Amino acid sequence: MKNAFQVIAVDGVCSGVVQFPTAEDCLDWLQAIAGNISNLTKHNVKKINRNFPVNQQIIYMGWVDEKEQDSVQDRMYSPKFLALRGSSLFKFSAPPVTTWDWTRAEKSFTVYEIMCKILKDNDLLDKRKHCFSVQTESGEDLFFSVELDSELLIWEKAFQMATFLEVERIQCKTYACIMESHLMGLTVDFSMGFVCFDAASKAVLWRYKFSQLKGSSDDGKSKIKFLFQNQDSKSIEAKELEFSNLFAVLHCIHAFFAAKVACLDPMFVESQGSATTTGFPSLSTISCNSQTPKLKYAT
Repeated sequence: MKNAFQVIAVDGVCSGVVQFPTAEDCLDWLQAIAGNISNLTKHNVKKINRNFPVNQQIIYMGWVDEKEQDSVQDRMYSPKFLALRGSSLFKFSAPPVTTWDWTRAEKSFTVYEIMCKILKDNDLLDKRKHCFSVQTESGEDLFFSVELDSELLIWEKAFQMATFLEVERIQCKTYACIMESHLMGLTVDFSMGFVCFDAASKAVLWRYKFSQLKGSSDDGKSKIKFLFQNQDSKSIEAKELEFSNLFAVLHCIHAFFAAKVACLDPMFVESQGSATTTGFPSLSTISCNSQTPKLKYAT
């Protein structure tokens, strides 16, 4: 059915399919309802955040559709409720209402160990237009869609902010690794860059700044090859490390690089400055979409 949508409440009560004579009329109504849902969600988030410490603030909550992994039902989607809170991305089947609900998420992921990608035309899996993927720390790809382009933009900005704030909070992350058959540790440090040390003696073997990383490659399983430029000789020095959690490490490095780049963006720094003043990201810029009902839009 074209030019139609339905509104479904959390308890399953449905408005029924509402159809319009033109796509423009349908989109106008859809945007108006989505905007009202967004405003209500912002209000609820502000109230909920009063009960959470600064490092556990909610940045985003909203409905999405998740593509089911079952190959038999290749194009089936199911409604999910995503929330970005503190260091984690939570996936629920229904919005969390109580504190206990937050412990019962279907899945949760650490934001700096996952990768979010907005899907462009050639990446889209089907006719759904407003889609994004999340690659988890294990390398699994999850696919989601939202109803409006504006909702996709809200999600993208919220994820970027959540990742930036968590990198800024932790400052560094260390992963166990193996280099030349020896157990090592690799620390990704927001200020210093990369530091590799012996796991037993804690002696530092080498360190490089982020700006010295000129290239890298991985085998998709466990090994990463870094190409660093020596500051004095300008020659390229290759370092190969093996990890048990390859994708988590790759995503973490990407998150730290993205945070460094974000610090160079005056507009981002300004918005982040206002965020830290209030203790959490301003919901006027990092807004949220639907919490109570969810929209189903037929094109």
